[in-house]
Amino acid sequence: MIDAHHHVWQLGANGCQWPTPDLRAIYRDVELPEFVAIARAAGVTGSVLVQSQPCDADTDYLLALAPESDFVKAVVGWVDLASPHAPARIARLMAPSPNGRASALRGLRPMLQSLPEDDWILRPELEPALVAMKHHGLALDALVYPRHLPYLVELARRHPTLPVVIDHGAKPPIAVSNQLAADWCDALAALAVLPNLYCKISGLPVEAGANQTPELLADYITQLVVLFGAERLMWGSDWPVLTLAANPRWATYSGWLDVVRMALSGVDPAAIEAIFGGTSAGVYGFT
Repeated sequence: MIDAHHHVWQLGANGCQWPTPDLRAIYRDVELPEFVAIARAAGVTGSVLVQSQPCDADTDYLLALAPESDFVKAVVGWVDLASPHAPARIARLMAPSPNGRASALRGLRPMLQSLPEDDWILRPELEPALVAMKHHGLALDALVYPRHLPYLVELARRHPTLPVVIDHGAKPPIAVSNQLAADWCDALAALAVLPNLYCKISGLPVEAGANQTPELLADYITQLVVLFGAERLMWGSDWPVLTLAANPRWATYSGWLDVVRMALSGVDPAAIEAIFGGTSAGVYGFT
């Protein structure tokens, strides 16, 4: 079983400027051995380690850390895709180590949710970097809100061979209603018809309110299965950001996993295998 989305960081080091002190639950160093122990206790056998800082230093740190543990199967890093130096930076990151070990980098994540322009990903100066990503077989992780989804449709149409992975189900506004968000459903449906679009079942607990039910979260997960099919879905914990969830029932690793398993209780074993490992292995290119 693969956890397709988690983070590590050291406060004040490797370019780490987030989390900030107001996020008390996660304002601490988060080290890889801690995560591995928690994940293994839940039956997880490998992970995709994802950047948390929009800087080169964080990505360098993750790529240096990954070879220290056979648990980390892939790294999703960050590159300034708008920089004219981005293709060269990508090539350097993908180069084998001096001992011949292949780079663990398998994807890049521009932090679109934090950028002032919702359509930033369509800027023409990004094209050389996107071409370089395709050349090196990298996926693009999209950290977005529903308002960004129309621009991902255009991106995916322009680059049909670039795998685009929507993080956290595009962060639906779960907390505002006890019913599925219709606008979110419609926007995702327009994306799901494109074969190079994938989605992570992750991050949903943080978007939910304190008094909402696991059945509501399960409804969102079910909708993702309906739209994308298991072969384009992957599960991730979003550890340790998960612990910011308002409801303590799913603010733990095992609690979130229980909700996902409940939502998938009627899904066939082959689909379960895809969501819990097969899809992420295919997209990020590991075994």
